[in-house]
Amino acid sequence: MLKQSEEGGGGWGHNGGVTVAADRLALGPLLRFVGHHEATIWVQTTEPAWVEVELDDRVVGAPTFIVEDHHYALVVITDLEPGTQYPYRLRLDGEVVWPAPDSPFPPSTIRTLTSETPTRLAFGSCRTSVPHDAEHHASHGVDAMRAYALALAKGEQEWPDAVAFLGDQVYADETSEAMREFIASRRDITKGPKEELADFAEYSHLYHLAWSDPANRWLLANLPSAMIFDDHDVRDDWNTSYEWHQEINALPWWHERLIGALTSYWVYQHIGNLAPEELAEDPYWALVAKGESPGQVDLTQPLRSLAERVDREPESYRWSYTRDLGDTRLIVVDSRAARVLEPDHRDMLDPGEMDWFREQMRGDVDHLFIGTSLPFLLAPGLHDFEAIDEELASPERSAPVRWTAEHLRQVIDLEHWAAFQTGFAEVFEEVMAVARGERGKPPATITFLSGDVHHSYVAEVTDADQYGARSRIVQAVCSPIRNPMPRAVRVVMSLFARALVRPMRWASDRAKGVDPPRYPWTVTHGPWFDNNIAVAQVKGERLTVTWHAGEVVDGDDAHPALVQVAEATVG
Repeated sequence: MLKQSEEGGGGWGHNGGVTVAADRLALGPLLRFVGHHEATIWVQTTEPAWVEVELDDRVVGAPTFIVEDHHYALVVITDLEPGTQYPYRLRLDGEVVWPAPDSPFPPSTIRTLTSETPTRLAFGSCRTSVPHDAEHHASHGVDAMRAYALALAKGEQEWPDAVAFLGDQVYADETSEAMREFIASRRDITKGPKEELADFAEYSHLYHLAWSDPANRWLLANLPSAMIFDDHDVRDDWNTSYEWHQEINALPWWHERLIGALTSYWVYQHIGNLAPEELAEDPYWALVAKGESPGQVDLTQPLRSLAERVDREPESYRWSYTRDLGDTRLIVVDSRAARVLEPDHRDMLDPGEMDWFREQMRGDVDHLFIGTSLPFLLAPGLHDFEAIDEELASPERSAPVRWTAEHLRQVIDLEHWAAFQTGFAEVFEEVMAVARGERGKPPATITFLSGDVHHSYVAEVTDADQYGARSRIVQAVCSPIRNPMPRAVRVVMSLFARALVRPMRWASDRAKGVDPPRYPWTVTHGPWFDNNIAVAQVKGERLTVTWHAGEVVDGDDAHPALVQVAEATVG
């Protein structure tokens, strides 16, 4: 029986023992990008090392590079055959360190894509890192990601092609007991950011807590992952408004916090998102690629400079990316760092980001997914509420009205796409252009995949064909993976989805400066509030999405069962 380490401790626990692999392999391996012919595998080591992936009759290797005295590698594997399974092992300087010889899990395997198999894409967001025991199941619920991992390991679920983690992979501002203990071991926890994260070293420890539970670690070693940040990866309300930005930058500890957040994001999440050809075009990865021996390249200063520049000039670097998944395409959009926050000009995407998005929006695929951490189509009542608040916070309003609207925006998180009406309308028109067949054959569905809001639901544009659309336009939300919403707030969210739709539309229609949505939508399924992980399954012209949760059976907290919570089919 697998012995679970407390809060995802290092190494592999088995019958009370820990393998020697934990001494050098700090975290990983994570299987990140997988295509028809390529794959990338990410690792963190405790010291400089030559990292090798052994599969079939060949070995592919790369040297570690340094960031803030930590050691990482991303191994790029090419010349793979489509639709093929490649069991693999990981070696450091020739020593096999993964899988552990006594691992209770099946072999780690790269599964390349093929256009012959319909796409299956798992997705979800918002996952806190606390132990998997009865106490924390009572306070945080069962980790749906871990329950999904155990079901896959037992062969109870069909393998998806990838998983999209759509924000809040880590919580830098809501720390666990284990994280607070680490912070207190290195600085005065009563000063500066206090119990929140302060720098890169603390981010590194937070990722270790998030990704090192044995079951989740095995899942991440086998299931390709695509990721994008949201606010809690940095701080709650990150880039909500110009006022928020000004206030946070006045705090003396914020500069180092932001550098740690964006630097660690580049290392732990971003580089693994990119296809090898996209990776080759990244100027910072180009510095890594020059390294020929372990520890030769130190990327600390270049990445610190990048983080500082991105905060001042969001258009200077792109975090968005795309992935082709056989018969579908996934466009992942940065809806946090790319914002324009000038008082007289608010936009979710800066001009360069919008141009990039426009270029990616093409048909000629069976289904098109748009990954954005923030739901594009909120519950209609909430959308109208946020649109009204944005208008009331504008410079044209009186100072008391502006202050009240801005305070409300920050306190209850009114900063989704609906609170950036200009960008919302622009993106909607790009979606409709694809749906009408103006940019190639229209997909059967155009589906926004999102998280953030700590409840799940499906929304769809009402009778989209009346606007010339030949695609179904859908919003599917899966949130949280593990961070349940307080019960009182659940009632409010349910009201915004149903009972408050007409009253808020009435208020919106009468609010000066607020235009009604050109393409109305309705919530067709939900909301529900379980810890969930969802799977979108292509079935010809149909798209079926299922939501799954973990359930403790007979008091066995270490091995929760995976149960289906909901299902929705479009098309």
